[in-house]
Amino acid sequence: MTPRRAHGFTLIELMVSLALIALFSTLALPLQELAAKRSQEADLHAALREIRTALDAYKQAVDDGRIVVAAGASGYPQNLMLLVTGVKDAKSPTGAPLHFLRRIPRDPFADPKLKPEDSWGLRSYLSPYDEPQPGDDVYDVYSRSPGIGINGVPYKEW
Repeated sequence: MTPRRAHGFTLIELMVSLALIALFSTLALPLQELAAKRSQEADLHAALREIRTALDAYKQAVDDGRIVVAAGASGYPQNLMLLVTGVKDAKSPTGAPLHFLRRIPRDPFADPKLKPEDSWGLRSYLSPYDEPQPGDDVYDVYSRSPGIGINGVPYKEW
């Protein structure tokens, strides 16, 4: 008669299994953090494109005579909320407003307590490119985040 062997794992087998699980989890964590950062960067890129497209559409409407502006004005909106609330269409017989955005997207790297329109840095038309400053109009927006992207470029320069 042969002796019965106990079924189950030995202590060494369990320790090796736990060590492998710990090793795999430490390898996966940086990849998960990289994926989360990449997702935030994609959101930032999409938000910048959406706002900048709306700013260009507003300027095009001014150039087409659909929005009346004061003489000498740059033709860009005075604030971001004008893109959402709309402006009177000068060429519309009913005076229907022109809207350029449904809502202002939030900077994904900004403080979540801020309103979406306050989460962006604003650059006026007369502001120098390398030192953007707010002014009488909104020519461009940028992220106020001090972070640097995966591509090595600071977010404020995107």
